[in-house]
Amino acid sequence: MSLRFYDTRARQVRDFTPLHEGCVSLYLCGATVQAPPHIGHIRSGVNFDILRRWLIHRGYAVTFCRNVTDIDDKIIRVAKDEGVQWWEVSERNQRAFTYAYDVLGCLPPTVEPRATGHVPEMVELMHRLIDRGHAYAAEDGSGDVYFDVPSYPEYGELSNQRVEQMRTGEGDERDKRDPRDFALWKGARPGEPQWPTPWGPGRPGWHLECSAMATKYLGPVFDIHGGGIDLVFPHHENESAQSKAAGDGFARYWLHNGMLTTGGEKMSKSLGNSLLIPLMIRRVRPVELRYYLGQAHYRSSLDYSDEALQEAAAAYQRIEGFLTRVAEVAGPVPAGAEVPADFAAALDDDLGVSQALAIVHGHVREGNTALADGAKERAAELAAELRTMLAVLGLDPLSEQWAGSGAESAGMRDVIDALVSVALGQRQAARARKDYAAADEIRDQLGAAGVLVEDTPQGPRWELKRG
Repeated sequence: MSLRFYDTRARQVRDFTPLHEGCVSLYLCGATVQAPPHIGHIRSGVNFDILRRWLIHRGYAVTFCRNVTDIDDKIIRVAKDEGVQWWEVSERNQRAFTYAYDVLGCLPPTVEPRATGHVPEMVELMHRLIDRGHAYAAEDGSGDVYFDVPSYPEYGELSNQRVEQMRTGEGDERDKRDPRDFALWKGARPGEPQWPTPWGPGRPGWHLECSAMATKYLGPVFDIHGGGIDLVFPHHENESAQSKAAGDGFARYWLHNGMLTTGGEKMSKSLGNSLLIPLMIRRVRPVELRYYLGQAHYRSSLDYSDEALQEAAAAYQRIEGFLTRVAEVAGPVPAGAEVPADFAAALDDDLGVSQALAIVHGHVREGNTALADGAKERAAELAAELRTMLAVLGLDPLSEQWAGSGAESAGMRDVIDALVSVALGQRQAARARKDYAAADEIRDQLGAAGVLVEDTPQGPRWELKRG
């Protein structure tokens, strides 16, 4: 099967053919950094990290651009409420986003541009639009510059809307020609950050920022533009319109991930249901949170519950347990095996992660059966394939990212192992002299301390209690 994706503009699944053979250019709308990220924000990062990993596995060289919107109405409002500079708000929250992406195992972007570093490109783009008759500077001297929506007949094709049914575009009504026109540039207001332009000082509009950054780093035409489904309109519609009106081909495929909700409602601070990353990784390990956020198809909605999170953590622990048991009886599990054909077919078909995970768990079940039957070679073969599949999903527990995660990191595993070995030695001695009450008491004390003991044909093994 060829690689296929659901293209929002086409409203159907399309075969993927990159602009340049062997290379893929990918732009993802990243953070607007007015607040630290909750898991709804980071789901998009995980989804597109899996996409990027699969493209790399398929042999593509991927250029991944994920922007930072570091100037915005909300950022200015937060700064004013806190009595700090706008850039203080942006800086601290960008660090929080970077931490969240890193702690959940997302590969760093090839480039991560900030909006405020690309004002010259934005000014140049506005010049092109004005020269082509698709934008205008307000005549009231405010410094506003607007995109002229009626001048572009294809406006609405990405979001499948009709212009005549639309209402008001983004921006103040200071001197618009049409209420549906949206702001490319916002004229300066007292106390707000500003940059000079030929039309007066001010700051960029949200949509202009992304068009300028995407084309600077990926070119006037690039392969994939990604983001959350809530960005289709107006943000991505406006990006597409202004870029194409300026003469750029812009994105050839548009991919959008579904929302993560709580109680059926979109996550937001106003609803009081934001689940911030530092809080979440105290409930489960980061790799378990990644498993939870990435397990559903990227286009589907995902409604958060504590029960679902714990179920995901338990599912991941079953994968870890199998790999641990294989290593005990057959030696270290190598990386680099081929992925099964049905796993590849699942991801080729619009990144079907849920189907791919079904194959992962099928390997775990078959592998456990092989271990029980003493078929060590078959179990080792399945484990090697399993590691490759998990690596594609960013979930390989034996990878450098996740090996020894949590309380077992920074050399603590060796210390804990030495202490537990003493207790297990005492337990084995008690069993040898048939003092089963003492042996059970030692096991119970270890369990109360968070150490789970399992008796196996190869002797007792232990692991730390999860969750």
